[in-house]
Amino acid sequence: MTTLVGLVLAVVLLLVPGWLLAADFKLKLPTGLQEDAAQIPDDNPITAEKVALGKKFFWDERLSASGTVSCAGCHRPDHGWSDPRTFSVDFAGQPTPRHAPTIVNRLFSDLQHWSGLRASLETQAGLDVNKTDEKVVANLGAVPAYRQEFRAVFGRELEPIGVAQAIAAYVRTILSGSSPYDRFQAGDRSAMSEAAQRGLRLFEDKAMCVRCHAGFNFTGEGYRNIGIGMNKPIPDLGRYEVTGDDADRGAFKTPTLRDVARRGPYMHDGSERTLADVVAYYNRGGVKNPWLSADMKPLELTVEEQSDLVEFMKALSGEIDPAVSRPPVLPK
Repeated sequence: MTTLVGLVLAVVLLLVPGWLLAADFKLKLPTGLQEDAAQIPDDNPITAEKVALGKKFFWDERLSASGTVSCAGCHRPDHGWSDPRTFSVDFAGQPTPRHAPTIVNRLFSDLQHWSGLRASLETQAGLDVNKTDEKVVANLGAVPAYRQEFRAVFGRELEPIGVAQAIAAYVRTILSGSSPYDRFQAGDRSAMSEAAQRGLRLFEDKAMCVRCHAGFNFTGEGYRNIGIGMNKPIPDLGRYEVTGDDADRGAFKTPTLRDVARRGPYMHDGSERTLADVVAYYNRGGVKNPWLSADMKPLELTVEEQSDLVEFMKALSGEIDPAVSRPPVLPK
C-alpha cells in the first residue's frame, strides 16, 4: 500500500505544479509577481485535481467540434503560449482575422481577448465550448477516464460549464516570473546586461512604454488605438465592437510584455514580425487615424536606443514551471 501511495504521489508531482500541492492550495508565485493581484472566482477555486483535468482538456483536440483543434494549437508553450502563425484558427479549424494573444499570467486579468470580449477565463473557454455543447459532451464524454475524473472533481456528470472551469483553472497556473529583470530588481545588478539596463531607462522615460505597459505584469489591461491596421480599407475596430463607444474604435488590449521575446509575430493582426519591428513602429508614431491614442507620437529613438529597448524586453523572459508546460498523457 505504501508503494502504491508513493507511486500515485509521484505521478501527481509530474502533472501538477509544485505550488498547487499545499493543503490549502495557496498560490506561491514566481519572483516579481504579486499575489494580491490574482483573480480567482469564488465559484471556481483552484485544486490540483481540477488543474490536472483542465490541462488534459487544454491539450485534447477532442475538445473542438472538428476534433482537430486544441487550445494548445494556438497557445503553444514552446512559443510563449501564443501562435507562430500570423492568424490563428477557431475551434472549427477555420482561420480568424486575429493572432492569438499569449495566455501567460492571465491569472491577473479578468476581461479576455484583444477586445475584452470575454468577462473571464471561464467565459473565454465556455463560450468557445458552448458553441458546440453537444459535440463537446459527445467527444469528451465518450472517454471513460474523463467521465470518472470529472465526477471526482465536480461531483456531477461531464458538462460544458465544468470543462470551461477546469481549463480556466489550468490556465491560471501558466505563470512567468523570476526573469533577469526580476532578479535585477531584487538586487542582482549582474542579472541584466548594460544594454538591457539602458533599455529599462528608455522604457520608463524617453520611449514612454510604461504609460501602457505598467506594473509588475507590464500591462495596465487597458485598450489603446495605436494605429495597427487602421490604414486598411475595412479596419478591425477592436474594443468598439464590444462597447459601441466611438472612442474605442481601433483600440485593443495592451498585452503583457512578460515572455514577449518568445512569441512573435506581434500585434492583434500579427503584422509585426520581430521585436525590432515593433519598436520601429512605435518610433514612427504609429498610423495616424482619428482615434489614435494621444501617447502615440514619434519617439526619435536612435538605432542604438531601439536596440537597447529590445534587449530590455528580452530580459522579461521568465521561468515557467516545466510541469505546467509539459504535454499531458491523454486518455484513450
